[in-house]
Amino acid sequence: MFDCIVVGAGIAGATVARKLAEEKGRKVLVIERRSHIGGNCYDKPDDYGILIHEYGPHIFHTGDEGVRAFLSRFTEWYDFGHEVVAKVGDQLIPVPFNLNTLHMVYDRDKAERLEKKLIETYGEGSRVPIMQLRENEDADVREIAEYVYKNVFLYYTMKQWGQKPEEISPEVTGRVPVVISYDNRYFKDTYQSVPLHGFTPMFEQMLEHENIEVWLNTDCTDVLSFVDGKIYFQGEEFTGDLVYTGAIDELFDCRFGRLPYRSLDFQFEHLDVDSFQDHSVVNYTVSEDFTRITEFKFLTGQKDAKGTTIVREYPFAYTGAEGEIPYYAILEEKNEKLYDRYRALTENYPRFHLLGRLAEYKYYNIDAMCRKAMDLADALD
Repeated sequence: MFDCIVVGAGIAGATVARKLAEEKGRKVLVIERRSHIGGNCYDKPDDYGILIHEYGPHIFHTGDEGVRAFLSRFTEWYDFGHEVVAKVGDQLIPVPFNLNTLHMVYDRDKAERLEKKLIETYGEGSRVPIMQLRENEDADVREIAEYVYKNVFLYYTMKQWGQKPEEISPEVTGRVPVVISYDNRYFKDTYQSVPLHGFTPMFEQMLEHENIEVWLNTDCTDVLSFVDGKIYFQGEEFTGDLVYTGAIDELFDCRFGRLPYRSLDFQFEHLDVDSFQDHSVVNYTVSEDFTRITEFKFLTGQKDAKGTTIVREYPFAYTGAEGEIPYYAILEEKNEKLYDRYRALTENYPRFHLLGRLAEYKYYNIDAMCRKAMDLADALD
């Protein structure tokens, strides 16, 4: 009945399903346990008509022309240079910390002297990880590093990950640079945008194909089983390709223990004002229990909408309890070894493919995930 089964209707699942259905003529079943498609990119109008991202803000940014062209078949874009600020005391300063931030923090003479040193040391336009900057032998450069470390990085990181910065993988700390330029954009990619009419309509177009069938509100473990190197679908042996994008430990009932993740509690609020913070995202790097506030109308171009909707994000440790969602893998050696034990279980099934943040226990941006899904679909016979 189906040539391929895809578990999960997020960016990974939707991309691989579309390419297999369209380019290779596969009959594809997409199984999604949530009541909607789109994964964590899912968006919808709230009760006040404001388009919100239910699982936190998502922005598509890429320099990959192929990925951009593929997704552009299913949506128009609202293009904008995403800018983030951090609340430090009474100031809102651009993050990542850049030369504009430098001139806000220090007086003119000192800022000009420090700017010259940064450019001479690292080069104009470079992005220097904060941990690398702290190791510089120059006292002035270390002073900048310590300011960024304490006011932008330290407490925010402890809130986000529930750990001290030195305990966190360099893959994570490397995402927090000091930028030697006057460009306030959070990303440097050629394309920075959100789908003009929302992510959900884009996913609807991706999955709208005669060779694709979507089952919502369906847990894959209710219809799939794995026995002695064989995959069974609804009790019958399935010999096609299975692409799995969900949590790998939960697929195998956490038999070796649960893989650690950070989760998020989103607290939405609608306000009868034109604007709450005049920015799409404000990070709270020192104060407050939450990490950031997103104001959606500035993220999606709804600036003329009446009122405004915001969301505060409170990180916490994922436990697997009802309603919790695993968002960020905690990349430590012991966790990666645990993941490898689960991954090894899938090697008994020759047409079983792991794809995505949860299935691979990695962090992916939208474009990187789309690219990997496109490559997988191209590689399947």
